[in-house]
Amino acid sequence: MLPVLQGFRNRPPSFFASSCTRAGILVATLVLGGCGVGGFSLEKAEVDRSLITSGIPEASTGSGSGITADQVTIRNAVSAVDMEEQAGKPLAWANTQTGARGSITDLSETRREGKLCRAFTGSRETFDGVSLFKGETCMVAPNLWLIESFTLL
Repeated sequence: MLPVLQGFRNRPPSFFASSCTRAGILVATLVLGGCGVGGFSLEKAEVDRSLITSGIPEASTGSGSGITADQVTIRNAVSAVDMEEQAGKPLAWANTQTGARGSITDLSETRREGKLCRAFTGSRETFDGVSLFKGETCMVAPNLWLIESFTLL
């Protein structure tokens, strides 16, 4: 008897039947997979150009003014801060609507033409990267702040 088959001498016939069935299924799977039926080939894979994440527009406030939801969040953070308490420290902000967050630095306050204004620079972090900005918001009526300027750097 061949040395390879010696270990199978005392096996029941059902062992060989189930082993043959498993082997047959394995061979059939390999053959069908090699024929391209349900198979996958990296050589034939193509880049899906229909998904462009940078093409997602920013959420807008709906006012038609071009002010984004993140700018409104930044304006609210700048206008609500106690300038004496914040002096020289970065101010964190986050917008749960867009998922953006960042920090506001170089915050300064001036009076111009009878309006209280706050100039600032800061950062904005989103899934598509980090950007820097500078801007200014002014109080035009009691508790009513408007963005005078907002520029991405």
